[in-house]
Amino acid sequence: MARIIHLVRHGRHPLLGRTLCGRMKGVALDELGCEEIARCADAIGPQPTLVQSSPQRRCLQSACILAAHYGLSVEIVPALDELGYGDWTGRSFDDLARDPRWSVWNTQRGTSRPPGGESMRALQRRVIDHLEHLWSDPGSDTVVVVSHAEPIRAALLHYQGIELDDFLSVEIEPGSVSTLTADHNKIKITGINQRVTA
Repeated sequence: MARIIHLVRHGRHPLLGRTLCGRMKGVALDELGCEEIARCADAIGPQPTLVQSSPQRRCLQSACILAAHYGLSVEIVPALDELGYGDWTGRSFDDLARDPRWSVWNTQRGTSRPPGGESMRALQRRVIDHLEHLWSDPGSDTVVVVSHAEPIRAALLHYQGIELDDFLSVEIEPGSVSTLTADHNKIKITGINQRVTA
């Protein structure tokens, strides 16, 4: 069974902090983002047996940097995809700040959802279902999973027993590594939002 799962958030991209990218096509890492992920590769150990990625380009780029470092291929996993933001996809955060539904979303994550999008609870279910599958996979000892802030945050909230409305209690920065470890069939968080600085 998997003993260690490293949850890696993709590196930086030019729209970070300005646009709610969600599942926008073609959002790619910038030079700094590539450097961040290369530093992650140096920090993760022991040698992973598997690298998985969200289908989004910025995650695939990040996963390919990591996989090349370890001499592995990348497995694309739809369950690791970004939260579906529906009608909010591609809107600027300045624009969203004027939408009252955005305020509700950011205070009531457990019961609200983006218009035309996916609830945080549904996101959490699909991510946890996938991670639980990894725990039972006999061929995967150490796994690197490359995803986005919300899927990683949802997983960490689950394993800490924290309600979704308290999502801001878990910070997940670009190019960060959070680690889950199995110990006698109990899942423990052994690292959150760890970054390797230049």
